[in-house]
Amino acid sequence: MADLPNAVVKRLIAKHSDGMRVSGGAIDVAVAAAEDYVGRIAREAHASAVADKRKTIMEGDIEKARAKLG
Repeated sequence: MADLPNAVVKRLIAKHSDGMRVSGGAIDVAVAAAEDYVGRIAREAHASAVADKRKTIMEGDIEKARAKLG
């Protein structure tokens, strides 16, 4: 089961595509892609926090991860 709600992803896709309708299959693929991206960001941010000897992921860790991963 996906962690991100389909309705949220559907709303984001519609918002950024001039309100086009989105098929159920497209939403499923987009949810999987979004979860994959957030997972990669989280792992990279975690590594940054550990390298700085912290137990908390901070805003800067996320920003660094985004810059590195794109």
